[in-house]
Amino acid sequence: MRWDNLSLDGDDDREAAALPLIEKGAVTRTFDTPDFKDMTFYEVRARSVLNRVPAGPGMPAGWTLNPYRGCTHACVYCFARNSHRYLDLDPGRDFDTRVVVKVNAPEVVRREIAARGRPGDHVAMGTNVDCYQRAEGRYRLMPGILAALRDYRVSFSVLTKGTLILRDLPLLQQAAERARVETAVSVGFTDPALWRALEPGTPSPQARLEVCRKLNEAGVPCAVLMSPIVPYLSDSPDQLRATVQAVARSGAVSIAPEVMYLRPGSREWFMRWLGEHHPGLVGRYRALYGDAVQAPRWYRQRVLDQVWKLAEEYGCRPPQTFHTGRPPNWSAPPPPPENPGPTQQALF
Repeated sequence: MRWDNLSLDGDDDREAAALPLIEKGAVTRTFDTPDFKDMTFYEVRARSVLNRVPAGPGMPAGWTLNPYRGCTHACVYCFARNSHRYLDLDPGRDFDTRVVVKVNAPEVVRREIAARGRPGDHVAMGTNVDCYQRAEGRYRLMPGILAALRDYRVSFSVLTKGTLILRDLPLLQQAAERARVETAVSVGFTDPALWRALEPGTPSPQARLEVCRKLNEAGVPCAVLMSPIVPYLSDSPDQLRATVQAVARSGAVSIAPEVMYLRPGSREWFMRWLGEHHPGLVGRYRALYGDAVQAPRWYRQRVLDQVWKLAEEYGCRPPQTFHTGRPPNWSAPPPPPENPGPTQQALF
């Protein structure tokens, strides 16, 4: 969603007025708690929160919904960083510490669905920034959003690195009784040191996989997006095996591996981090990626082949809709049982 779909109101604030694309009068908040130290939240009133996704390869969702801009997860590699430039904010530290909160998102989505009619294609959440980032614990936007989707029987999916999704488990279960509901957690690696370095604001990979287990036990299908696989840092055979094995133990309904993207905005921030923490890898990254967003096909295929082989060994299934390539020699899953409950049809 572009900034011209937003309006701002509230008390006058000099900091907000100083930012070119945040109008004078924005509600700007800081919280005196350790979890939100040095963070600023801009509370805005959105005119629209449902965003139409153009049809095309790798775009299985018809609509997206993002109640936040910026993310307190602070993942160094996050591909969405460049979106902060639309607000005249920096895609680096500003993305991690200056978060736009669409405080009226629950009422707006209900109004939009009522006015437009139920979306024919399902709504994807968490595809840009995480709707269950830490700020959601304070703003509590998702319960109202899920309730609206439930009431109008809208199919939807949620992708998250957060554990807050378990707070809304009753709503997810209710929605799954009325429409197709899919969830997924993102776990690209399980190495504790790499997690603390690359994903400092997230729950641990083990905590995310526990979320996956609990969602599936509760009848809400949950997959694992094994993303990102980070070249030269999380792509060794032993690391891939450890991650796939952990995913299998979580009971994930499917696994979808993906090698790290380096989009503008995230590229500069990640390469700066790499130069500080792993300077010996800078040249290798420049040789591998060049000016491209993705690693070359030969590298991606090599890594994906390893993951699919491990997934077959541990009994992990691929999603039925998968945008980074089909696994080699994968047998079709068995037919569903009679009168099945909600099932995982696709990652998103």
